[in-house]
Amino acid sequence: MGIEITNQCVLVTGGAGFIGSNFIPYFLEKNPNVQVVNLDKLTYAGNLQNLNEIAQNNRYHFAEGDICDRVLVEALFKKYHIDGVIHFAAESHVDNSIASPDNFIKTNIEGTFVLLEAAKKSWMESPNNPKQGFKKARFHHISTDEVYGSLGSEGFFTEQTAYAPNSPYSASKASSDFLVRSYYHTYGLNVVTSNCSNNYGPKQHDEKLIPTIIRKALDAHQIPIYGDGSNVRDWLYVLDHCRGIELVFANGKVGETYAIGGNNEHNNLFIAQKICSLLDRLQPKQTGSYSEQITFVNDRLGHDYRYAIDASKIENELGWKADENFDTGIAKTIAWYIHKYQTA
Repeated sequence: MGIEITNQCVLVTGGAGFIGSNFIPYFLEKNPNVQVVNLDKLTYAGNLQNLNEIAQNNRYHFAEGDICDRVLVEALFKKYHIDGVIHFAAESHVDNSIASPDNFIKTNIEGTFVLLEAAKKSWMESPNNPKQGFKKARFHHISTDEVYGSLGSEGFFTEQTAYAPNSPYSASKASSDFLVRSYYHTYGLNVVTSNCSNNYGPKQHDEKLIPTIIRKALDAHQIPIYGDGSNVRDWLYVLDHCRGIELVFANGKVGETYAIGGNNEHNNLFIAQKICSLLDRLQPKQTGSYSEQITFVNDRLGHDYRYAIDASKIENELGWKADENFDTGIAKTIAWYIHKYQTA
């Protein structure tokens, strides 16, 4: 299925974060007639250096600010005639949500509400009646498989899986998913949602698992692994996710949800050992293996055991498939971080 983006100016929220800063350059390259406005608060997790490659692109515009700032958001919609939203902005680190859930509730729930209200005000004449020129305006909400809770050793999340969030982070994302759904069913707003599995790849913040393993290994520090390392995640290379987002934004059915997963299930101990093994070849230590630095620490509170996604809906309806398997994706990822940490 071909990709046809008819929007003129797309607001990308959180575009200086991990997935957003991979998505914007990809999206601009693939859609030469589209303008992008990046709204980012530049919290600790946002880094404009991740977007240096397109900083001078005349189709790219940056606005520093908070998605909870209704006046700012509405002004951006008006100034740039926004007719598409791809909403990444979110507090996303589970450990931080356990220690301090306040920001997660505000950003992930209230911020999504502000964006939905701005879109409805800009695009809709009345419920189910879009304004002239905004009939194809679309709001794409980026979410997570963590809203579905925890799986046992078998089974997969699908778009029909009941929500059962287990952390303040996933509960806040579940709330935002329901808000987006409600604006479709109540007002007829053109929305789509995608729920992804764990992303990895270049530009991810140092606090996340894979960058932490690489950094700690290279710094000769202990590599912390929760519990016994048996918790399983489905790993999705970030550029595969970007392609899926573009497909859903362009061709997804109004009001529908699409689960995007990498079909790469591995437990955390395997991830650590795999990275250490690759580093042993790429950056060998003077003696021993990086795996000797792996240390088990107290498990995370409420730690979900396993996530895994059945991505057959987006594969069958939109023709998406992951290009990277874990071996190819992790090799690219490690190479990127080695370069980052050596040139820092």
